[in-house]
Amino acid sequence: MTAHDPKAELLRYLNSARDALLWKLDGLSEYAVRRPLTPTGTNLLGLVKHVAGVESEYFGSVFGRPFPETLPWLAEDAEDNADMWATADESRADVTALYTRVRAHADATVAALPLDAIGHVPWWPADPEGVTLHRVLVHVTAELNRHAGHADIVRELIDGTAGLRAGVSNLPEHDGDWWTRHRDRLERAAREAAGQD
Repeated sequence: MTAHDPKAELLRYLNSARDALLWKLDGLSEYAVRRPLTPTGTNLLGLVKHVAGVESEYFGSVFGRPFPETLPWLAEDAEDNADMWATADESRADVTALYTRVRAHADATVAALPLDAIGHVPWWPADPEGVTLHRVLVHVTAELNRHAGHADIVRELIDGTAGLRAGVSNLPEHDGDWWTRHRDRLERAAREAAGQD
């Protein structure tokens, strides 16, 4: 990548978010990757399934280059939130292989079109000018980073693993006792601020 290649730079950030999200599945059981850990059911494999759908649409139909596979959870009559979890029949291998194919299709769209190529996002408010590939790259990268952040929290709740990738926790290096004391200190400060102590 050179400083004069904005498309390559945008792809670098998109791929960093993609890779961070997929890394959150590493080393976990089928149960752990599906385990809903928030009141709305957020789970790691569901996040990957969701972003596969997001990328298939934004880098597919938006630019007249539809992803060649049907994703039933994107149908108009699909159950609410069907894209945010994997059924028992959808294995981790199925979902991650789908995402690999979606990524390849998205990358082909990005390679084939200039950044000022115009697409149309039917689920956005009507815009007679359409949307550029540049804007879609920024939008999807922001969305993927948001979901990678969700995955950070879910993975930390599962087994304490944190960070951008293996070996890069982005946290100070301390043992479990230090982190327990740190968390307890934050809890005390929160209670004190709320007048609960």
